[in-house]
Amino acid sequence: MSFPRQHARTQRFTLGAPRAFTVAPDGSRVVFLRSRGGTDRTNLLWVRDLSPDGPGERAAADPRALLGGADEELSPEERARRERSREGSAGVVGYATDSAVETAAFALSGRLFVADLRAAVSREVPTPTPVVDPRPSPDGRRVAYVVGGALRVVDVDGGADRVLAEPEDTPGGGRVTWGLAEFVAAEEMDRSRGFWWSPDGTRLLAARVDDTPVRRWWIADPANPDSEPAEVAYPAAGTPNAEVTLHLIDLDGGEGAGRTEVVWDRARYPYLARVHWSAAGPPLLLVQSRDQRGQLHLTVDTATGRTTPVHADEDPAWLELFPGVPAWTPDGRLVRIADEGGARVLVVGDRPLTSAALHVEAVLDIGEEDVLFSASAGPEAPEDAPVGEIAVHRAWFRGSGDQGGWERVSPEDTPHVASAVRGGDTVVLSTATLDRPGARVEALRLPESGKGAPEPLAVIESHAETPVLTARPRLLRAGGRRIPAAVLLPTGHRDGDGVLPVLMDPYGGPHGRRVVAAHNPHLTSQWFADQGFAVVVADGRGTPGTSPAWEKAVAGDLAGVTLDDQVEALHALAETHPLDLDRVGIRGWSYGGYLAALAVLRRPDVFHAAVAGAPVTDWRLYDTHYTERYLGLPQERPEVYAANSLVTDEGLSAPAERHRPLMIVHGLADDNVVAAHTLRLSSALLAAGRPHEVLPLSGVTHMTPQEQVAENLLLLQVAFLKRALGVA
Repeated sequence: MSFPRQHARTQRFTLGAPRAFTVAPDGSRVVFLRSRGGTDRTNLLWVRDLSPDGPGERAAADPRALLGGADEELSPEERARRERSREGSAGVVGYATDSAVETAAFALSGRLFVADLRAAVSREVPTPTPVVDPRPSPDGRRVAYVVGGALRVVDVDGGADRVLAEPEDTPGGGRVTWGLAEFVAAEEMDRSRGFWWSPDGTRLLAARVDDTPVRRWWIADPANPDSEPAEVAYPAAGTPNAEVTLHLIDLDGGEGAGRTEVVWDRARYPYLARVHWSAAGPPLLLVQSRDQRGQLHLTVDTATGRTTPVHADEDPAWLELFPGVPAWTPDGRLVRIADEGGARVLVVGDRPLTSAALHVEAVLDIGEEDVLFSASAGPEAPEDAPVGEIAVHRAWFRGSGDQGGWERVSPEDTPHVASAVRGGDTVVLSTATLDRPGARVEALRLPESGKGAPEPLAVIESHAETPVLTARPRLLRAGGRRIPAAVLLPTGHRDGDGVLPVLMDPYGGPHGRRVVAAHNPHLTSQWFADQGFAVVVADGRGTPGTSPAWEKAVAGDLAGVTLDDQVEALHALAETHPLDLDRVGIRGWSYGGYLAALAVLRRPDVFHAAVAGAPVTDWRLYDTHYTERYLGLPQERPEVYAANSLVTDEGLSAPAERHRPLMIVHGLADDNVVAAHTLRLSSALLAAGRPHEVLPLSGVTHMTPQEQVAENLLLLQVAFLKRALGVA
């Protein structure tokens, strides 16, 4: 089988790999999702018993059996959720558990199911449909869920199903929904949920979203002119966002009763970025100003709804949001990740637990005495620190480790990318390395601080396919800025074989890290290399994983900074690698597509051809939370938007005179980077007399999960690049 076909059929080798782990608090079992094979899209819910004499691994929910072999039917709300999370698989794609990890709830085909995780059996709970985002109460007695924008609750035995908050149509032509994340929260803030249980299971915090102020866009399907366009409430830069409020709902209060609004200064801090509610303290909110330069950590008085600030942050560029924080330690101290002294550090209370030797990425778990977290090498790490490594560590805030410091949990013997989930003293550690495909997932028992290595308990098998090719990236730092980069040469290439045409293969922008110490992320680049290219992947300024200053260097200048770093990396690597600088192509998707088109339009002296997939071409057409973070408001800084966009109302923005071949690819059903971006660029190119190619993908969103489309896209790209660069 060819790599493009295999890459497409396996959804980039993700099918069959275990994911979405939950560990019981007593460490006795692990719950996870996995399909039965490397080309099977249907995920099952699995339970792995870790006791030596236990039943081992069992399927707690098999979608084919639960649906009687019928095909899944997805509601528009569920399709939108999956698009925001870039979820391309099927079956059980998400689940939630009670605090004891004995009960799980999930939706299949819009129907509510509950799993008994000890017995590893599932059953349907009759409710109105289509169900979205069901979540059990911490005590496992009830399940809250959303149907048609209404927040409802039902007992796990199917009794007492009732509405807690009804949706409504507004006079302004909008709609109010309850318990769902608004577009920018799901797309940009990594907040996919809209309700949270109280620790005792008697109340809920629920988001009320009124999208009336948001401007409407219409996304049509030109291949089916008899279909009505889809209406999308899209908050483009400089336009109104949805109105988001938060409410405490007493489950015994009935519809409209026992509801208290949570009050904060929403005029100054309109973004509800994070909500945390645990037994360790009162509800904790993180709210941000619209320019994202200020934020507050707030506690909520559950009797009155009043909020009290416990910590405030300000940054002249912007404040980043992080997974796992804010949260409480069991003894009530605030856990956060902060940019302090040029480093990104883990802070508990007022005390930093890490130094500039680490660049903290996420909080994974908070224990009785320590915090489990992931981090890459920080600005003060040794110069020989592995490029692209993300390791798991733990740091102590009290007890035997109260003297401070941290220790590594993931292996030290080889560079890797790792993540972890913990319950009690049991950790499920997922580790990907450069020398083997996929990731190894292992359950381990963590020792006390300084008392030996973790004890292996079980390996959770992967059914993912083995790629038909092997990626051989060389990871290094390039140029004076020490830009993280990967270089991939054709399999079998030897010194003395001569220079090769170059393909730059970046994402190159915020929130997109490509240079990582793991095998599978480099597979597509290796396939392009095997077609006769020297492939270069460079993570310039603006990309995550290096330092706060590195990420925030793009404030106000996405175009100039990110493009300059691609050029610097290319020229620096050409001094030590067989790169033909007279034949340089560039390809990318989303921000990478923007960067590819930018490269041939503004630096045709360096770049000779480009493939731009789903590019943002006019930043006024992209969403508020992302765009305004870097460029401000378009009505206040029109010159900044013009300088960073590829097109303006007057045509191409600051193009160089020389023309270079450009292929633009765009899914016509994309509701994130809408097809108008490509159409406006094509129109401006045509008006300027610049030949180019446009490949419209009917029915394709910002993802390309369709096998035939994904396979042929790779083949068409390499054919275009060979033709444009004169590669035999």
